[in-house]
Amino acid sequence: MMRIITGSARGAKLVAPESDHTRPTAERTKEAVFSMLQNAFLERRVLDLFGGSGQLALEAVSRGAASAVIVDNHRGALDAIRKNVAHTRLGDRVRVVESDALCYLSTARGEGFSLVFLDPPYGLGLLPRCLSLLAENGALRAGGLVICEAAAYADVFLDDAALAARYEVVRQARYGVAHITILRLKSEESL
Repeated sequence: MMRIITGSARGAKLVAPESDHTRPTAERTKEAVFSMLQNAFLERRVLDLFGGSGQLALEAVSRGAASAVIVDNHRGALDAIRKNVAHTRLGDRVRVVESDALCYLSTARGEGFSLVFLDPPYGLGLLPRCLSLLAENGALRAGGLVICEAAAYADVFLDDAALAARYEVVRQARYGVAHITILRLKSEESL
């Protein structure tokens, strides 16, 4: 069972998508991620790509994030996200976007998100493509954090040294098969 752990929507039960296309973040992993972030989500603009159930963005908003955009392109996931937004009563601060993640990022120029959750399907090489678009088009502001979930011990940059140079690795941890990497986008001056 998924639920909101704490904050204004504490205890709200969330539904999972009725689809084989999503892999909800495990409760233990979600708790660990928010523990690592401490209060880094307060008053931030959040982007949740590959939203699935929307639980990561909803948890952040429940805990004090200013707003969130949740992106997914699978019908089952979108239905679950919309139900969860309604059930948590966080709809005034959450926008759901039906789009492919890469397409969304290519049009999100200058959005200036300060916290991004990236939990794409494992093994498709989507993390470096998303990280590149976030850094190049201003969708992520300098100093913004990206929380990446990948298969255990995966290199989120896929050996792209130029891309890796744009980010600082803040923390890495493994939870079962999930490998969490927290990145901070460097400012242009520090490159």
